Amino acid sequence: MTKDTATEQAAALLKSHRASIDRLDAILVYTLGERFKHTQEVGLLKAEHDLPPSDPAREAWQIERLERLAVEADLDPVFARKFLNFVIDEVIRHHKKHQK
Repeated sequence: MTKDTATEQAAALLKSHRASIDRLDAILVYTLGERFKHTQEVGLLKAEHDLPPSDPAREAWQIERLERLAVEADLDPVFARKFLNFVIDEVIRHHKKHQK
């Protein structure tokens, strides 16, 4: 195999990987959008029934669950925890907007 052929093959693989990454990024954005639609409804229900904007027990359970899933998916569980904490903080911020 010549250097030019190897470079062309590498370029084709790079293009394929980047196309997959672009599709996955779109999936992540749409999935987060769908998740936030549901959490906004939860926030409205909590405000309507005078419930606290956060649920520490559920949040802890979710973090533990996500860390287990991360290990199964060969993803760094510390990164997964940081990511979920970021999402949870954003959800709580939105819930607090609906409180009286």
